[in-house]
Amino acid sequence: MKNKKIITGKGLQISIITKNKEDYISLTDMAKVKAYDSGVVISNWLTTKYTIQFMGAWEQLHNPHFNLIEYHKIKNEVGTNGFIVSSSMWIKQTNAIGIRSSAGRYGGTFAHKDIAFEFATWLSPEFKLFLIKEFQRLKEEENERLALGWDVKRQLTKVNYLIHIPNPKQTGQIW
Repeated sequence: MKNKKIITGKGLQISIITKNKEDYISLTDMAKVKAYDSGVVISNWLTTKYTIQFMGAWEQLHNPHFNLIEYHKIKNEVGTNGFIVSSSMWIKQTNAIGIRSSAGRYGGTFAHKDIAFEFATWLSPEFKLFLIKEFQRLKEEENERLALGWDVKRQLTKVNYLIHIPNPKQTGQIW
């Protein structure tokens, strides 16, 4: 199930989805800091040697089905003239799970928060700091809502218990 949240600021609305208890941040929304054509910005970032090394390291830690052979082929090609890596190519060839890409009106490229923060660094250190701060604020609000929900459930359980337990004064029983 996907839950969608929004970070607003810096003239942008950045979508965050949660899938399998992991947060994925929209690289497409983040890229609009630099240019209108976010696909080009993401491809430029993916085409750097450091990015591919980082992505490979992340996938090896989190993805047992990561295709290392294809990863090494891409890693060897990165940096050569004319070689461009798109998010869909990366996903298809390496069986990556850290980035998700879909076409269409509600599509875009989303990356696991670890990867999204690296992308934010590439865009601008100030933007990364903004993103981290807003992401933490969003998580704190989420935790407060969950804590409040737990307290309400506890109070309802207590009231429900009192309703179902007979009052000894009303029944004439002495405990």
